[in-house]
Amino acid sequence: MKTSPRAAIFVALVLPTVVTWVYFIWLDGADKTLQQMAYGVGKSIQFALPIVCVFLIQRQRPNFALRMCGGKWLALGAAFGLAVGAAMAALYFGVLKPMGLFDEPARAVREKVQSFGAASPPAFILLGVFYSAIHSLLEEYYWRWFVFGQLTRQVKLPMAIGVSSFGFAAHHVLVLGHYFTWVSPLTWLFTACIVVGGGTWAWLYARSGSLLPSWLSHALVDAAIFAIGYGLIA
Repeated sequence: MKTSPRAAIFVALVLPTVVTWVYFIWLDGADKTLQQMAYGVGKSIQFALPIVCVFLIQRQRPNFALRMCGGKWLALGAAFGLAVGAAMAALYFGVLKPMGLFDEPARAVREKVQSFGAASPPAFILLGVFYSAIHSLLEEYYWRWFVFGQLTRQVKLPMAIGVSSFGFAAHHVLVLGHYFTWVSPLTWLFTACIVVGGGTWAWLYARSGSLLPSWLSHALVDAAIFAIGYGLIA
């Protein structure tokens, strides 16, 4: 990282997309054990990368920015997460579901959830709790603390927010394209929403100096996604 920080940032930007392509697209339809192994190995490599770069290569002590911050930042994070969750529920129940636009994606979601061994309601709820509480923190540590944090050392703040947010959205595009097809406007509408969400969380992190507001916000959005998803598989 001392000799080539931009190369390390580039790897961090594209690695999650590669990992998602392997376990979600390439291994689609494969044995569920193989998919789960690919997911576990890929995610382990992804989330170990910041530690390797900062601690072993930069020779710095990682500071994960989980310190307390002003209440207004936590309130802003919670408000954004709740607003996004409410907007998703209104869009899904008020427009997309009545129009039948989720009929085909729902079948694909059920097949994918079954391939990961989470088709039963208890297993799906457990998966939702993991993603909302744990995986959201890991993504904030990876995308905001590491990728965005490293970018702020290389470029100005608006550019750092933009680049990290598009990188954050990139691997989600694969998932959305799988469910809605690449030509569906919903794929690109939801992708744009993810870019905005990533940018908002980067801004919250930059202003508060803590991952807590963006983590809280991210967790609420993921919880809303899984609440809607529960209705798709039930």
